Amino acid sequence: MKEEVSLVINITIPTPDVSITKQIAPKESNIYGFTEFHLISRDQGGIFMFYNDQEELLFVGKARKLRPRIKKHFEDTVSVIKKHREEVVKIDVCIVEDAVHREIYETYIINELKAKYNEDKVFFK
Repeated sequence: MKEEVSLVINITIPTPDVSITKQIAPKESNIYGFTEFHLISRDQGGIFMFYNDQEELLFVGKARKLRPRIKKHFEDTVSVIKKHREEVVKIDVCIVEDAVHREIYETYIINELKAKYNEDKVFFK
């Protein structure tokens, strides 16, 4: 006799561990107006979310090493957001060390909050 199994998964978007915002005409060294990259862990893994000035989610990503990965989105020529960097006014970062959990959170947040510029893992279009 086969036993029926039901599975319910509840996912809660983690509260950001760090949130940095774009500065208007910063006097300090900056990347697209962001001066507080030092607050983001260099060696920890997690997920990050880029928002515009209307609190609209623009992009969600994950990384084994957060700070270098986030900065890369503002510096390289292949980033999905390269044409939209000026729109980003807030970056939220959540420390998530487990790679499987990062993958789940990233996919869930992209689809639940309908991230504007994510191209992969999108089920809502």
